[in-house]
Amino acid sequence: MLSDTEVKAYRDQGYLIVRDAVSKQDLNELRSVTDDFIEKSRSITADDSAIELEEGHTAAFPRVRRIKQPHKQHAAYAALCQSASILDPVRSLIGNELRLIGTKINIKAAHKGTSVEWHQDWGFYPHSNEDLLAVGVLLDDVEPDNAPLLLVPGSHRGPVYDHSVGGVFVGGFDPASQGLDVHGAVAFTGAAGSISLHHVRLVHGSSINRSNRDRRMFFIEIASADAWPLVGGIASSPNWFEGNMISGSPTKNWRMEALPIRIPLPTAYSRPLSDDSTLYKLQEHLPKRYFHEVGKAS
Repeated sequence: MLSDTEVKAYRDQGYLIVRDAVSKQDLNELRSVTDDFIEKSRSITADDSAIELEEGHTAAFPRVRRIKQPHKQHAAYAALCQSASILDPVRSLIGNELRLIGTKINIKAAHKGTSVEWHQDWGFYPHSNEDLLAVGVLLDDVEPDNAPLLLVPGSHRGPVYDHSVGGVFVGGFDPASQGLDVHGAVAFTGAAGSISLHHVRLVHGSSINRSNRDRRMFFIEIASADAWPLVGGIASSPNWFEGNMISGSPTKNWRMEALPIRIPLPTAYSRPLSDDSTLYKLQEHLPKRYFHEVGKAS
């Protein structure tokens, strides 16, 4: 469990980093399973229900940029979501009653891996309260040159930024145009097995991976059980109410807070926020890509 000092740091800064949180045994299994998915991608030429491909993908040189909902794809990922390594620190921050929102593995392939432009997770899935966070698990060692996750301290206490262009939700924003200085962003670097926990309203992003090493992160998105989703069909499945609980018990007593909310609709896709409209594809509609401009400048 987290110390009082760590909990305060999370409240103040909007994120926390825990070193060596995942055991070597679990980490090795996760890395092996992820390698298998990349190997399987050699047999496909277009995105499928589990894998989103990077531009330039071939059988000879496979490039995967996302494994979708990996907890539904392999038992090793599902087990980590319910492990003490993940749940103990989360319980310290948002309580014992926890519901899994979703998971993903973002893969930045060496020399190519796509940027994730600045955004807030709250822009994608606002709820009735803000006791939500994402856990990021490093599956590879990450240094400043292989596109670490960048976190803007204290931004969770600021506004909800406009993630739209021309009235259409695009899943990201240009910080300069909205008056946000991101130069103080903190890079999540460290050894594989370390985790980050970031508040649902914290501004974050990551650059193109121009190094010669892959950077793979497993993201686990978790909500307090009394936070009700305000957008989308997430609660329409009969299994959603109890089936997505990963700690404690479900509740029908939803907690409402007065919070700034921007509804992430409409999108440029016919099925909003579906697998057809992943973050990467939505952000292609941004007229100015911050991390592309940074690359040009450097």
